[in-house]
Amino acid sequence: MKVYPSHRKEEMVRYRRTFHQFPELKYEEKETASFVKEHLESLGFQVESGIAETGLVALFDSGIPGKTVLVRADMDALPIHEENHHEYKSKNPGKMHACGHDGHTSILMALSSELKTAFSEFVPKGRVLLCFQPAEEGGSGADRMIASGILERYKVDSVFALHVWNHIDLGKVGVVNGTMMASVDEFKITVKGTSGHGAIPQHTVDPIVVGSHLVTALQTLVSRNVDPLEPCVVTVGSFHSGNAFNVIPETATLHGTVRTYSKSVYEMIPKRMESLVNQVAAGFGARVEFEYSRIDKPTINDPAMAEIVRSAAKNVLGENCLTEENTRTMGGEDFSAFLMERPGCYFFIGSRNEAKGFIHSHHSSFFDFDEDALPIGLSVMKEVIRTYLLNS
Repeated sequence: MKVYPSHRKEEMVRYRRTFHQFPELKYEEKETASFVKEHLESLGFQVESGIAETGLVALFDSGIPGKTVLVRADMDALPIHEENHHEYKSKNPGKMHACGHDGHTSILMALSSELKTAFSEFVPKGRVLLCFQPAEEGGSGADRMIASGILERYKVDSVFALHVWNHIDLGKVGVVNGTMMASVDEFKITVKGTSGHGAIPQHTVDPIVVGSHLVTALQTLVSRNVDPLEPCVVTVGSFHSGNAFNVIPETATLHGTVRTYSKSVYEMIPKRMESLVNQVAAGFGARVEFEYSRIDKPTINDPAMAEIVRSAAKNVLGENCLTEENTRTMGGEDFSAFLMERPGCYFFIGSRNEAKGFIHSHHSSFFDFDEDALPIGLSVMKEVIRTYLLNS
């Protein structure tokens, strides 16, 4: 097992707690990006900033011809009011690093320091592109960075990213071949009926009744249209209609999400949903407006790249560090966009520690993670880079 440099842990904790106190939402990461840029420039990096508004990249070149590997960290926080009481809690009301992106950014900053002081340990040849991305939380920041041309401009061959994960114990690394996280799709259904008095329903088309049937019918997309062995979730998260107890309203609105793993289900669901919604509504004499939008694609690891992560993790943490338990999830991740463009791997660094109370789930107002995961993440990512570049 490798020894983690203690000064890097202290450095990462300092960075992480600074970011945690001053969280910024998607596309608002100006202070975070400025902090990162100042750090990179102090090390002598040339920084390309303002990508996708607040994103930035910096390239390290070993001087020896080889492949180029991109390593990404996300910078944005969430619109959540933090309920923790530690000294580094959020100072920005209603905003919180409730997912660990402050840790990811800190790890990548420490990696930049290692590139300038100890690159020969883990960069035998080739180049490393440090990518600090905005707006992972529902803002499609990855797509916008890709659209800016960074993959072509820097001739990127492969992509890697890590995520601290409170569903896996500290010291474990979660990685799988193929799909690891689901697509994130959003739908909105507006039912248009005919309003009237609640005591005379025969003269109306009740959108609440229609909407209620739609909530039930939508579940058949999973139970009767998708292979039972294939992961899929259809959730109606909100249902709004009416404002008086004795009036049948004219409209009802259903708003929800769809999560899928496979390409076939990803492509099938929108068309099948639209057909089902229209036919159910027509049966009641109602009309619908149907909106369906894609947010994130499924996160699909390349098996060869996943094997590189496994090898690297075992070199750092020992033979028993790997797990697939609590690793696949129906949550979404926009690093999926990078994985659609280049072979790579997205993996979890265990950050759960029940003894210290680090048990709360991501996006919880009580979320926090064991900072001992930071040097583990740095060491594993360094070994991933070394293994990839050495064998490419």
